[in-house]
Amino acid sequence: IMAEGNYNVILCERGIRTFAQHTRNTLDLAAIPAVRRVSHLPVVIDPSHGTGKNYMVTPLARAGVAVGCDGLIIEVHDQPERALSDGAQALTLEQYEQLVPEVRAIHEVITPAHVA
Repeated sequence: IMAEGNYNVILCERGIRTFAQHTRNTLDLAAIPAVRRVSHLPVVIDPSHGTGKNYMVTPLARAGVAVGCDGLIIEVHDQPERALSDGAQALTLEQYEQLVPEVRAIHEVITPAHVA
């Protein structure tokens, strides 16, 4: 993509397939600092698809920000139980509204003052 002149590239960690059955995928948070060492590209995480379980989205979003991800992709639905797809991994609006200030606070703590 970049070789053809499009530099609008973002990397996304959304889990790897393992033999574990408690989640859809295993979100590899160690990939974030590893990729940041070798690439200038932004790295976002998708804890919704990375686990397939809504109760894991908030803690993994917090952890992703703590290890330095540049952004989050999170499924949100006003009625996850009625969603046509991905309801099991979606946060409610209330859960999302609670998560946003939490991850902002974590980001402020880990971001050097000269970068913010």
